[in-house]
Amino acid sequence: MSLTTLIVWTLIVAATVLVIRALRRDGADGRTAPAPYPASDQGAERLLAERFARGEIDDEEYSRRLAVLRSHAPGSTPL
Repeated sequence: MSLTTLIVWTLIVAATVLVIRALRRDGADGRTAPAPYPASDQGAERLLAERFARGEIDDEEYSRRLAVLRSHAPGSTPL
């Protein structure tokens, strides 16, 4: 095997690895995508609290939505 062939195959393998890694990344910082929020009420409450903290919703909407989340029993199905 010649040196040129070895270099070409090395470049092909390196490019393949870089493409696969780039497709699996979430953002420019190189971290993998986060796991989705859990389906529990605590996950929903945490998400609601994060939205309130970022200013996406006001205190009235936060209180109203939190009351709705806490009024539904875990595992119940909506009508």
